[in-house]
Amino acid sequence: MKSAYNWAILGCGKIARKFSEDLKLLPNAKLYAASSRNLDNARRFAKDLGYEKAYGSYLEMVRDPEVDVVYIATPHAMHLEHSTLCLTHKKAVLCEKAFAMNSKEVEQMAGLSRKNQTFLMEAFWTIFQSKFLKVLDLAKDKDLGRLKFVKSDFMFNADFDPDQRLYNIDLGAGSLLDIGIYPIFRSLVLLGKPTSIKTMASIRPTGVEDSICMLFGHENGAMSVLTSSFESSCKNETELCFENGFIKFERDPQYPILVEKNGKREEVGFDLPRGMGYELEAAHVMECLDKGLIESPVLPLSASLDLMNVLDAVRKEAGIVFPKHDYS
Repeated sequence: MKSAYNWAILGCGKIARKFSEDLKLLPNAKLYAASSRNLDNARRFAKDLGYEKAYGSYLEMVRDPEVDVVYIATPHAMHLEHSTLCLTHKKAVLCEKAFAMNSKEVEQMAGLSRKNQTFLMEAFWTIFQSKFLKVLDLAKDKDLGRLKFVKSDFMFNADFDPDQRLYNIDLGAGSLLDIGIYPIFRSLVLLGKPTSIKTMASIRPTGVEDSICMLFGHENGAMSVLTSSFESSCKNETELCFENGFIKFERDPQYPILVEKNGKREEVGFDLPRGMGYELEAAHVMECLDKGLIESPVLPLSASLDLMNVLDAVRKEAGIVFPKHDYS
C-alpha cells in the first residue's frame, strides 16, 4: 500500500480540469504530471491545477518512472491509442467514457491490461455516486413490485460546429457516445441486457447523430425508453416505473429522490460528495491498486464490454457509422 499515488493527466481539457479539482480532495492522490500534445497547454494546465510536471508529449509522460496512474481525458476516438500507450508502459489507467469507439477496441484494451497485469477501468462515475447507489437500494423494496419501465433522458443544447468534438465524426461525435451512454448505463444496471432494440435518430448530412430515441425490450416484458440529444433541454431525469409505484430522480444532485409506493409519496435524501463526485472514482482506483487488482470489482471490464456491445447494437440499428472505426 502506497502512502500516495502519483497521478498524471493525459489530455488537458475541461473534464480533466474538473477531475483534477476533485483529485485534490484525496490525501493519497498527488497531482504529479500533466501532459498534452502542446507543451504550453500542459504548462498552463499544470500551473493552474497545481501539477508538479508538464509534458508536451504523451510518450514522454508515460516514460516517467514516477507516474503511477494515468487519467485519460481525450476524445473517445483516441482512447484505444492512449490506453494502449499507457498499458504498454505498465501505467494504471482510468479512461474516460465512452471507453472506446466499439466493442473490438474495448476487447483490445482489456486484453492488453490482462497481458501486462496492469490496472484498467472506465471512468464511469455514475456507479460511484451516492444518489444512484441510493436509487439502487430503494429499487430493492419488494413492496414496489416488479420494475416494468426505465425512462431516462439526457439532453442539452449545443451549437452545430463540425470542427468541434461534439460534432466531429472523426472524434466519435454524436449524442449517443457522449451522453446517451448514461441512460443506457442506467437501463443495463437496473434491467440487464436488452433482448431487442429499436431506435429513431436525427442524423446530420455530415453523418453525425445529434438526437436519438431508443426503445429496449427486456426479459419478462420490461422496457426501457431512453433519449439523448444536443438539440433540446429538459430536466434530465430518470423514472423507474414499478407495479406499485415509481422512483424518480433528476441528474442535478441538489434535488432529492422522489418515491411513490402504494399511493404514498416521499422525498428521500442522500449523501452529497465533497467535490463534484469525480473524487469517488479516483479513490476507488487507488483502493484497487492498494489491493494489487488489475480491474475493479465494482466496474469490471466485462461491464464496460457489455455497455459497448449495446452501444454497437444501437448504432447499427440507427445507421450511425464512424468511418475510421468501422470494424464490421
